[in-house]
Amino acid sequence: MTPAGAKDATGRISHVSDTARWVAVYRAMESARPDALFRDPYAARLAGPEGDAIVDRMPRGRQMAWAMIVRTQVFDEVILDKVRNGGVDLVLNLAAGLDARPWRLDLPATLRWVDVDFPAMIAYKTNALAGETPRCRYEAVPADLTDAATRSGVLARATAGATRVLVVAEGLLIYLSEGEVASLARDLAGVPAVRWWLIDLASPRLLVWMNRSWSKRIMAGSATRFQFAPAAGTAFFGPFGWKEERFYSAGDEAKRLKRTMRGMWFWSLVAKLYPKRVREQFRRFSGYVVLTRA
Repeated sequence: MTPAGAKDATGRISHVSDTARWVAVYRAMESARPDALFRDPYAARLAGPEGDAIVDRMPRGRQMAWAMIVRTQVFDEVILDKVRNGGVDLVLNLAAGLDARPWRLDLPATLRWVDVDFPAMIAYKTNALAGETPRCRYEAVPADLTDAATRSGVLARATAGATRVLVVAEGLLIYLSEGEVASLARDLAGVPAVRWWLIDLASPRLLVWMNRSWSKRIMAGSATRFQFAPAAGTAFFGPFGWKEERFYSAGDEAKRLKRTMRGMWFWSLVAKLYPKRVREQFRRFSGYVVLTRA
């Protein structure tokens, strides 16, 4: 597998880390707008030509930017709220990818922020951002989070001394199996200082669409296939010590932020024709979730 940072401009995703370049392109696109929701001055640098190649290979690749842009903005808002109003003293960013929030968000200097990702990804981002100064107490931990023993050690060391931890897993869970997500959920619930867990969550119908539309076209190998979209939704996490604090519908947030996909007005109109139960299923087609300890 080709780790992120390797010079491969074919547009194929051969390692899950390569998806970070894809998302960075969308952040760069948004940052270039005069009415940008957020500014990420590092995104284009981090994405590189490899990121553009991935997006260009995708069917309607640039048209689909809205979903990642909305996710970025909602995650920004939740993180800032938990830091400013929730007393969070540590943000633990799992599978951090090319996230530049420690450099671009208005964070207190006393906040600890720990990025965890594959060694190649950590090395690539460290080199790309050399000379830039983070706004908080930043640490980068190279580790393979799919290894249970390694993950347990990372969680123990990273959270030592913290009292209120927000765990961020942006764009991570969908690449894991249900068993892997369950194991991660148990481990996080077993750390007393971890209070919140911020994730994005797809529905089974969305998972089918993503694998039909994107997986075969841009993803090389089963290791990069989209997997996690529990039929039970956020209730999946209940047995492992978590409950839903708030669900942000991707569609609703896109309307609020004025970043809707082309033709969304039509689907919004169609949804009104269905009973409330079905409309709720539409609302939860894709979203972002703040989980709290059960």
